Amino acid sequence: MRLLTFSYNGVDRVGLLVDGMVVDLASVYQSVYGDDHVPSWLVSMRSLLAASEHSFPLVERLGKEAKALDKVKPRFYSVEEVIFQPPVPDPKKIFCVAANYVAHSQEMTIKVPEKPYFFSKFTNTLIGHEHSILIPKTSVKVDYEIELAVVIGKKGKYIPRDKAQEYIAGYTVFNDVSFRDKQFPAGWPQQLNPFGQNWIHGKGLDNAAPCGPYLVTKDEVVSPYSLRLTLKVNGEVRQDGYTRDMYHKIGDLIEYLSDGITLEPGDIIATGTPAGVAAAGKEYLKDKDVVEAEITGLGLLRNRVVKEQ
Repeated sequence: MRLLTFSYNGVDRVGLLVDGMVVDLASVYQSVYGDDHVPSWLVSMRSLLAASEHSFPLVERLGKEAKALDKVKPRFYSVEEVIFQPPVPDPKKIFCVAANYVAHSQEMTIKVPEKPYFFSKFTNTLIGHEHSILIPKTSVKVDYEIELAVVIGKKGKYIPRDKAQEYIAGYTVFNDVSFRDKQFPAGWPQQLNPFGQNWIHGKGLDNAAPCGPYLVTKDEVVSPYSLRLTLKVNGEVRQDGYTRDMYHKIGDLIEYLSDGITLEPGDIIATGTPAGVAAAGKEYLKDKDVVEAEITGLGLLRNRVVKEQ
C-alpha cells in the first residue's frame, strides 16, 4: 500500500493511492458503511500505524471497495488537487544516523563509526512533497542528503536485530537538509573540539527534513537493500547510490536505538546517505533550485528551494 497524509481545504486527511488517485479513507468508509463515526485510524497516520494489525486489513478492504465507487470528491482526488504533508506529520521521534555509507564517509574525510552514531531532528523540520526548503537568513551552505527512512509500526524496546523487521511499518524518501556553516566547528575535521559538531543548528532548522510523498508498506518492498537512491538539483544528478552500501544495516540500527529507548508507531529512522553531497565539493543549494529525491519503488520527493525573507 501507498499511504499518505494530505490536506484539502485546510483539513488534514489520511489517504491511500489507488490507480493513481488519492482516496480519502474516512470518506470512503462513510460511503461504504453508512457510518459517520469514523475510526481514528483513518484520520491520523500515527493512529493507523499503531493499530496496523486491525487497521491495515480495513484499509486494504476500503481500497478495493473504492474502485466500485464513483470517483468524485470527497472520496477521490487527483494528486494535483491535494497538498502533500509528511506521511507521518507528528512522529514522536526522528532519528538520523551519521556517516553510514562508506563512500560518503570518505568524501567527508571521516571514518564510519564502529557503532551507529545518531543525531535527531524535530517536527519543525518536517515538510512534505512540493513544500519549500528554506535557505535561512543566517546560512549560505545549505546541503542535501537523500536517505531511505524506516517508519516504525509497532511499539518495542530492546529489539534484537533479527526481530527488527517485525517492528517496521514501511519506508519513505527522506532528505536530510543540512546547514554546513552552522554544523561544522572551525577547523573541522582536522581540528576537533571536545563538544563535537553543532547538530541542533546544523540539522534542526525549519523545513530541514522533506519526507514523502508516500509511506510504502514493507510488504511492497522485496528488500530494503536493493533500492537505488538518486538526488537531482535542477535535473543534474548529484547523488546516485544503492541501499546495499549501507554499513550498519537496518536491524543493527533498530537494535541500537531500542537499547533503553521505546520505539513507537510513527517514529522515523533515516538510514544514511550515499556520496555526492555539496559539502564534498559540489554547489550548495540556492534560491529557486528544485531538488528531486527518488528511491526505487518509493516515489519521487520534490521540493523547491526558497530564500527566507
